[in-house]
Amino acid sequence: MFGTRIGLLAQEASTTSSDKENLYPHATELIVGAIAFAIIFFFMWKWVFPRVSALLEERRQKIQGEMEKAEQAHHEADEELSRYRAQLANAAEEANRIIDEARLTADQLRVDLQVRAEQESQNIVARAQEEIRAERDRVFQELRTQVAQIAVELAGKVVGQELDPSAHTRLIDEYIDQVASGNGNN
Repeated sequence: MFGTRIGLLAQEASTTSSDKENLYPHATELIVGAIAFAIIFFFMWKWVFPRVSALLEERRQKIQGEMEKAEQAHHEADEELSRYRAQLANAAEEANRIIDEARLTADQLRVDLQVRAEQESQNIVARAQEEIRAERDRVFQELRTQVAQIAVELAGKVVGQELDPSAHTRLIDEYIDQVASGNGNN
């Protein structure tokens, strides 16, 4: 054991002197590292970088496609909005046209009702005038008959005898017709 301790101490003393040598890499390590780096770089350049480039290009195209789709959707939305606005304007125009037609129809109906009411009122007035005329003629006829009877009675009382009512009625009717027409001889 004692011998191993001395061997360790000797080894430690030799390692402290070689620490300076260990600080800088040896030429063989540099060559091996450069060859390993070249192999790794070649592997990366041949297979990894193209794959990464392809993935990046695929992602760029995907993003660009999505942006184009978004722009197209935005454009379609603008077109749809303009169509809706045009439809709304057409609907407003159609509503105004319907309202105007309703006004014209209402005005025409009002005029028709006024004309019909005027015609009915004229018909009512004409019927009333006809009824008045008929009633006047009837009353005038009754009055004529009564006047004739009264005149025959009075004349009979004045003369003192009974007079022929039909002859007197004829004379009185002629006289009343003359007075009614305004051609009385008095």
